[in-house]
Amino acid sequence: MLLLLFIVFLIQFLTYWIFDPLASFLEYFLAIRLFPVIALIVFVWLFSGKNIYKN
Repeated sequence: MLLLLFIVFLIQFLTYWIFDPLASFLEYFLAIRLFPVIALIVFVWLFSGKNIYKN
């Protein structure tokens, strides 16, 4: 039981150690760098003439 608990904690620690820097970098990059581009694409799509239903 303790061995299983140790293995689970080890896997969680290694997963956090490997993926946390990558996740924080992607979060910073997507939130700061790409936000104007994503917002511009959303606004163009939202206010484009194709999305207005014509009677």
